[in-house]
This record gives sequence, C-alpha cells and structure tokens, in this order.
Amino acid sequence: MAVKIRLKRMGSKRNPFYRVVVADSRSPRDGRIIEQIGTYNPVTETPEVSIDEEKALDWMTKGAKPSDTVRNLFSDQGIILSFTSQKITNKDL
Repeated sequence: MAVKIRLKRMGSKRNPFYRVVVADSRSPRDGRIIEQIGTYNPVTETPEVSIDEEKALDWMTKGAKPSDTVRNLFSDQGIILSFTSQKITNKDL
C-alpha cells in the first residue's frame, strides 16, 4: 500500500482550510484517511501552519511520501531538514 502525506480540503466556498493527513494514495482527496498530523490555513494574513513534527517524521521513516505542497510546508517548518539529518545519522550506525 502506497501511503502519502497530503492535504484534505475543509472549509466553505472561497474560504479553504486544510488538514495535513496521511492517506492511501488510491483514496480520493477528501476521502478516507489513516491519521491527521496537522492543519494549514492559507486565508489568514500570515498563513497558519500547525504540524505534529514527531508524527510527520515517524510516517516519513515508515515510507510515506509527502505531496509537493506538503513538502514545501515541511521545509518551511524544518521537518525535511531534520528528516534528512536523521537519515544520515541512522546510515552511519
């Protein structure tokens, strides 16, 4: 089963709000999810991003691939950097 970390759209028309979720890649965008790991609100003056870093790192070490938008959010939060450094330290062991 291919697992992706992606956005699930919530909110009303012209007022989007997203949840960062872990889901099977074959399920629809707003369909069944495995776990919710954060939120993203692009409508506010400064976009609000709230992501559980431990859960995100755990899922990425298990093989979940983030979508392009989620990858950008993760890199802004520093999660991608900590994931790559974690991979390098584990490779040395």
